[in-house]
Amino acid sequence: MTQTTAAKGLEGVVAAATEMSFIDGAKGVLEYVGIAIDDLARHSSFEETVYLLWNRRLPRKDDLEAFTTELRADYDLSSQTLERIRSMPAGAEPMHVLRTLISALALEDPSPNSTDIPEVRRKALRVLAQAPAMVAAFDRIRRGEDVVAPDKNLSFAANFLYMLNGARPTQTMERAFDVCMILHADHGLNASTFAGRVIIATQSDIYSTLTGAVGALRGPLHGGANEGVMKMLNEIQSVGDVETYVMNKLSSKQRIMGFGHRVYKAYDPRATYLKTLAKQLAQDTGNMDLYEKSHKVEEIMEREVASKGIYPNVDFYSATAYHCLGLKLDLFTPMFAMSRISGWAGHAIEQLEAGRLIRPSAEYVGPHDVEYTPIEKR
Repeated sequence: MTQTTAAKGLEGVVAAATEMSFIDGAKGVLEYVGIAIDDLARHSSFEETVYLLWNRRLPRKDDLEAFTTELRADYDLSSQTLERIRSMPAGAEPMHVLRTLISALALEDPSPNSTDIPEVRRKALRVLAQAPAMVAAFDRIRRGEDVVAPDKNLSFAANFLYMLNGARPTQTMERAFDVCMILHADHGLNASTFAGRVIIATQSDIYSTLTGAVGALRGPLHGGANEGVMKMLNEIQSVGDVETYVMNKLSSKQRIMGFGHRVYKAYDPRATYLKTLAKQLAQDTGNMDLYEKSHKVEEIMEREVASKGIYPNVDFYSATAYHCLGLKLDLFTPMFAMSRISGWAGHAIEQLEAGRLIRPSAEYVGPHDVEYTPIEKR
């Protein structure tokens, strides 16, 4: 029997084939179906990006109109879902709430276990459409405010901000949030995507797949990282305190949140345009002190550690953007999940098409030939 050695964290192991996103960490490249992420961030919309990921091509005008119409038709939550949200403890973490509500959608589906690909796409679209309403409704209820019904005339991004804040967002706010959704939609075989592919590979249902992926994303080493960035920025009192704060952290070998990436050894391509948008949002919303602290942190880190391949990642400036949009800290990761549902669903479809159970081996490192000891002799 061939002896195998475990790759820690499966690093360097190719576990799936995908046409959705390509990453070159050394060069700082991210493409969706061959299109540079920066081009999509500057020119596309989230709805168009989802269509691209699910169909492996950009939509024609009529394709996009039909897809958008179908998505908006599913914006409304059922009365059962609203009752579940109202029954949630006000102190519950939004990611736990979102995970639970996505799972519960299976209870309202007459054929929840179907793995027929057109059916899976239809169910995934429903989850994608309703996740923003779930998050917004829970946040408003816990604040003691009335739930705002979705507006089917609004885009995915604008509709969420409208349901959350009770007022239509400015064009800058809508565009910034739309870009955040594009940037987070897919990212290769990351932890949550891998978790989802493992689940759907058993021919389980799409609700279980997305629920498991949300659970993986919740971890602070994955989707929870942008919350850490905001906590760090809140600890720094002013721009004048940044130098001391960062240098103290570095001298004690503590991590500066929002810097470095498991894959990227160059500037995270998702952070490039997001940095520009974060500045514009900060100017529009009176949060330039926050942006200036962020920018100062980046300047110091560039001076101190850029030579080691440590650069800002997408979480660094998305934290500033989310704060400027009025999002509470514990809503940052749900925003990530709302976007990544599109990527998870696309990978689930690919995995179903592959039709192969994911069953890796493990390297056994325990003892052998151990004799059983009867309980009275232990």
